[in-house]
Amino acid sequence: MARRTKAEAAATREALLDAAEGVFLERGVARTSLEQIAREAGMTRGAVYWHFKNKADLFRAMLQRVRMPFEELVEEIGDPSLAEKPLEAIRQACLRGFLRLEQPRYRRVHAILIHHCETFAEIDPLAMQNEMAEEACGALKGYFSKAAAMGHLRQDLSPEIAARLLQAMLGGLFHDWLRNHEQFSLHERGAALLDTQLELLARAPNGR
Repeated sequence: MARRTKAEAAATREALLDAAEGVFLERGVARTSLEQIAREAGMTRGAVYWHFKNKADLFRAMLQRVRMPFEELVEEIGDPSLAEKPLEAIRQACLRGFLRLEQPRYRRVHAILIHHCETFAEIDPLAMQNEMAEEACGALKGYFSKAAAMGHLRQDLSPEIAARLLQAMLGGLFHDWLRNHEQFSLHERGAALLDTQLELLARAPNGR
């Protein structure tokens, strides 16, 4: 019975987060109340407070469902040889990320964070975006540092600059796609831009 109750509680929590996604996307975060989320999920406001302290707590839980730590993307690929090919590891992880972002939930939540969330109370969308960007940039810098140590990175580029250049390209691509996701495939365009960017950052065969 306890196991069933735990499973039911988990299902209720997920249903509330699903409902929050829909209402946040339609009304914006600031204009959405917990009562509206509960109503959308077919539950009472008490059910919301059982799982979340407040709207900020619920919002962070919604974001957590779509977080994609770079290291986890690399680990999911399951290719031990990538340990000796840091630039290819970056490429494979980014491609995996593109596919993940094209899934409706990932697209919706990022659209909410970037386009439908105002700063209020305990929610600062800009700070959250910056935190995610710096986390990704830090991971990229680590891989570019390894590439530099192995002689795979252009000698006139520091790992920091290489990471910032790639992050700027990825961020611009993602924002362009998010404004109108039906205009082009994130994975297809992203793959072409990513390959070109990494080729420009890699050390040429002549050693430059």
